[in-house]
Amino acid sequence: MTAAQLKLPVTTDEYAEQQKLISQMVSSDDDLAAALAVAGLSYDDLIYQRAHEKRWTGGAPTKLGDFKKLVKGVPVVSFFTGCGGMDLGFEQIGFETIAAFEHNEIFCRTLRKNRPKWKVFGPPFGSGDVSQFVEVVEALTPLIDTPFEGIFVGGSPCQPFSIAANQRFSRSGENFKRVGFAHEKNGNLLFDYVQLVIRFRPKVFVVENVPGLRDLDGGEQLSAAIELLRQEGYAVNEPTVLNAADYGVPQYRERLFVVGSRTNGKLVVPPKKPHVGCASVLSKLPNGLPNHETRTHKAGSIERYMKLDYGQRDQLGRVDRLDPTLPSKTVIAGGTNGGGRSHLHPEIPRTLSVRECARLQTFPDDYVFLGPTARQFTQVGNAVPPVLAATLATALANAYFPTA
Repeated sequence: MTAAQLKLPVTTDEYAEQQKLISQMVSSDDDLAAALAVAGLSYDDLIYQRAHEKRWTGGAPTKLGDFKKLVKGVPVVSFFTGCGGMDLGFEQIGFETIAAFEHNEIFCRTLRKNRPKWKVFGPPFGSGDVSQFVEVVEALTPLIDTPFEGIFVGGSPCQPFSIAANQRFSRSGENFKRVGFAHEKNGNLLFDYVQLVIRFRPKVFVVENVPGLRDLDGGEQLSAAIELLRQEGYAVNEPTVLNAADYGVPQYRERLFVVGSRTNGKLVVPPKKPHVGCASVLSKLPNGLPNHETRTHKAGSIERYMKLDYGQRDQLGRVDRLDPTLPSKTVIAGGTNGGGRSHLHPEIPRTLSVRECARLQTFPDDYVFLGPTARQFTQVGNAVPPVLAATLATALANAYFPTA
């Protein structure tokens, strides 16, 4: 049977109608997208067997626009910038990114597209590689004084310390153990960053990473980095883990922050907010939003997805249906070379688009991610949620730049 010959039977059971169509497509191995079009449907018209049984009726998530400008023109140098999640949050509070170092050319393209006035050091204009100490010093010396009266922000690549990264390996395999600082390059980038802090002596520095950085080797490596900075006269706060869901972000996402300063300011962790369900940002999106192309799943995948309950995992595809009343599970970056992937929409049996993931991460809808779709997922999934970054930046402004 061809797609053109398929028509949905007219019944009162919408799920049964869709299930019949999907089953036909599984049997015939025809193109599901074409069959849906013939039936006057799209992937977004599909429903789960158990649909709309839960609804988010609480408040709205925190948005960047909810934050007040607290400083003006306080300079920030950003390392391992990625697609700019941290920088957007700091920008909202009034900080100014005067230099950004990023070694991935696609990520650099995204930064230059969205913030053309930023000085982005990275391909094709330099390596953007923080491990290249001399290159970074030569790039920064004309731009900033020493000591630097602004902020250094650095989130070195977190994959060596990530639990999610290790879940890709068998527990019995030699790769399961987190390699951390034994990683040939990424595991040493934290100390490369520390050396730049020591060289330029910013008023404040921020180390950002996954909580695994704190736990690796019983905390010995992170403690060694902190001790180096304390020997240089920095007052370093105890490493603090913040969960984005506690600050109005519709996603569970833990990040570790280490803050140090040359002053005696006291950093106060912001008060927590009620959690917000992911459905607060996953309602029907307006047409024409960038990065909102959804995947055209095969009928067999849709057939499995449609049977999932809220919060349940499809074991074959290793994707989870989100619960609309809870923050999303952590948005997944995907491997650097492999394909990006995402969770399943709470009410549509398909994976989320890059734009929907970006909404869970609190990126503005007009922030565009460049490159292949898989690399767009990587950019979004690697980022610090801008709202969480703005929350931290607010605390930094109050503690260290109260008159700025």
